[in-house]
Amino acid sequence: MLRSVFSKTLWDQRRGIIGWSLGIAAVGVFYAAFYPSMANPDMAAAMEAFPEGMLDALGFADITSPAGYLAGTTYGLLGPVLMIIFASTFGARAIAGEEEAGRLDVLLAHPIDRGSVVVQRAGALLVALTVAGVALFVAMTAVAGPAQFAEIGPANLGAATLQLVLLGTFFGALALSVGALTGRRGLASAVVAIIGLSGYFANTMGPSVEAIAWSRDLSPFRYYSGGQPLVNGWQLADGLVLLLAAVVLVAIGVVGFRRRDVAI
Repeated sequence: MLRSVFSKTLWDQRRGIIGWSLGIAAVGVFYAAFYPSMANPDMAAAMEAFPEGMLDALGFADITSPAGYLAGTTYGLLGPVLMIIFASTFGARAIAGEEEAGRLDVLLAHPIDRGSVVVQRAGALLVALTVAGVALFVAMTAVAGPAQFAEIGPANLGAATLQLVLLGTFFGALALSVGALTGRRGLASAVVAIIGLSGYFANTMGPSVEAIAWSRDLSPFRYYSGGQPLVNGWQLADGLVLLLAAVVLVAIGVVGFRRRDVAI
């Protein structure tokens, strides 16, 4: 089972993968359970009192509909935040974390290509995020009836969850790449935080501010939720953009890690 970097990485991180997966699923179910109390005329009237720009920024523009509510909570803010933290933690630890802990030199002392190490750990990252996505999808599908959002359907829930996994993959690949290039786990996490925050605000505020409207097309969140997968199903083009961007980041990490002196 532990004959490859890929399998050993998954084995070493098994507790974290299980914990994060259950946590993300639990948070999704917790907020989904509040939907019945939000789907009423009084709440709709109360939301009309808030500025439209503020509602758009928070993702609450249509919070009284099933898709609008989930797009503003589980799949709009909380889910992405948790998935990005999980992905970036995993990615930053994959190379930079091992190097700072003094374990990377033991691995590289074996006859294994550095690029293979990066690729296999990127593969383990993708599997870990997929496990979290499956846990969330199963949990959300299970509570769809009691929480009164069954009309969304498993296909659209699956589409939104897949987009969430791809968003996490992008940020995890970013953290892994920066860590492979620099050997600094803290810097990798900081870059993810900066790109994540700026990307989120570019996606939410960009359409309403003409001077920065162009920035929305650079935001990973635009390719995550711009096609409204909870309403329209999986957006193939958007998903491919996130996946290809992640592949490019991993490739950059491979090149940088092969050229960098890690002092072994």
